[in-house]
Amino acid sequence: MEQRNIAFIGGGNMARSLVSGLIHAGYPAACIRVTDLDQDKLDALQQEFGVQTFLDNFAAADGADVLVLAVKPQYMAEALDELTERLGTYGERLVISIAAGISVTRLSALLGGHRRIVRCMPNTPALIGLGMTGLFADPSVPVADCGFAESMLQSVGKTVWVGTESGINSVIAASGSAPAYFFLFMEAMAAEAQRMGFSAEQARLLVQQTALGAAQMVVDNPQLELATLRAQVTSKGGTTAEAIRSFEEQGLANMVSTAMQAAVTRAEEMETLF
Repeated sequence: MEQRNIAFIGGGNMARSLVSGLIHAGYPAACIRVTDLDQDKLDALQQEFGVQTFLDNFAAADGADVLVLAVKPQYMAEALDELTERLGTYGERLVISIAAGISVTRLSALLGGHRRIVRCMPNTPALIGLGMTGLFADPSVPVADCGFAESMLQSVGKTVWVGTESGINSVIAASGSAPAYFFLFMEAMAAEAQRMGFSAEQARLLVQQTALGAAQMVVDNPQLELATLRAQVTSKGGTTAEAIRSFEEQGLANMVSTAMQAAVTRAEEMETLF
């Protein structure tokens, strides 16, 4: 991966996961800066990864080639207004945003018209190196910048590019918010297992190991459709078939579709808030 000086504006969980991924991929700690208002958080990052830390955004950004915007959406305008005023211009810097709900157009306005922006939507499994990230960039962004952003996000998982910015909202529905869908399903399964007589520990083990194994079977068999994998476990007239019949009768596919569309709608609404 090309080496550039990176400044993370915000040192929260997602920034921490990216710093960890970069360091474990061999990226030099001397090329990474992190800024945050929480000194304890900065101290922990410095001690664990050896990166440079700052309480002042300008001090970190002034010597950086890449700015990773990792502050919460509601604080983005305040942070960038001050930074833009002090920097004056972003010059040749690449700006990578991992904030939900803030469009490239809005970011460009906050950055004084700067357009060298890649917008990313990672999900929380990035914290354990198993993230899924969607990326979007305007065609005017240099190919090398897009490649750098992609490599950085691949340090914590897999990536996919979308051709239009609206595709980021679909990424939110399909992967950004999706870990919670699976947690909800697992939660319901574990609760029912407990009602069947298993202890809380046994119920969780049954559900989490099954989910892990099922996901690994999908990963290990890319040549098979998901429907085929499901059919392979569903003997005609058996217990699995009866459970699947119940899901289908209660409209599981429609429920999933409605939920994902609701996530898209909310993502679109958020873009008007910040």
